[in-house]
Amino acid sequence: MLDAEKILVTGATGKIAFPIARALARRNEVWGAARLREQADRDRLTAAGVIPVPLDMSDGDFSALPDDFTYVFHAAVDPGAGQWTDCLETNAQRSGDLLHHCRAAKGFVFCSTGSIYGYQGQRPLTESDPPGVPLRANYSFSKVAAEAVCTWVARQYRIPLTIIRICSTYGPEGGAPADRLESILAGRPIRLHPDRPNNYNPIYEDDYVELGIRALEVAATPPVVVNWAGSETVSAEDYCGYLGELVGMEPVFEYTPEAHTPLWPDVTHMHEVLGRTKVGWRDGFRRMVQARHPELELAEPDSR
Repeated sequence: MLDAEKILVTGATGKIAFPIARALARRNEVWGAARLREQADRDRLTAAGVIPVPLDMSDGDFSALPDDFTYVFHAAVDPGAGQWTDCLETNAQRSGDLLHHCRAAKGFVFCSTGSIYGYQGQRPLTESDPPGVPLRANYSFSKVAAEAVCTWVARQYRIPLTIIRICSTYGPEGGAPADRLESILAGRPIRLHPDRPNNYNPIYEDDYVELGIRALEVAATPPVVVNWAGSETVSAEDYCGYLGELVGMEPVFEYTPEAHTPLWPDVTHMHEVLGRTKVGWRDGFRRMVQARHPELELAEPDSR
């Protein structure tokens, strides 16, 4: 765990960045940057020991930010719901600007996504696999561009950088598995790709906090590029079946080419540079259900 550092976390109210900021704030001075349009968001950061800082990445105005942060975890993002040019500018160009602004940092983490990969069929995706054109094309394209921009800035100014390609996070704050849980509870079909099984390596909150902090510590020049996921592979079919057993409802699957292709990352390099995750997927999924639906009495599924 980092200690007595001055750390900036962007997108600090998000499901990934907030738990990381909260953990870092126990032993460091942490500034949490986000749009902070609601007072509740400010209050939540303050209660976690994080200094709230209003910041809209799309503005590109970093004048309110000091330039002496020792570490930066950059998770703020334009999800790509608007114009593709806006998404590209915010996620790629503004991320490069922020990296340059914080060039004195000992470690900078840029949050990319595993959805940049082109689908390679029934095998895990490695960091050297090429990008593709997924369903959320604007967002994924902007992240490919952002990786290139941040890599150039980091090399030019010798800034230690880690690029994490995020794959299937989940926990009390939410995530794709939590969304599928809600579909099960509501009796809605879960859309999956026809090329089954739909394999993933989901990573629980405790583990992504630990590996997120570790990513700050291993930042280097040239940049470290690494898949960021759980150590265990499980299909969406199997984990939804387990969730269904927990809550006493049978999941319904709808297979369609319009669903996102399976995101199955190879975690060999992650194990080498960040380490292994510790929370098994069954334990993690049970914890997620308990945290998000404390009103439910969970069943005891058979161990498989």
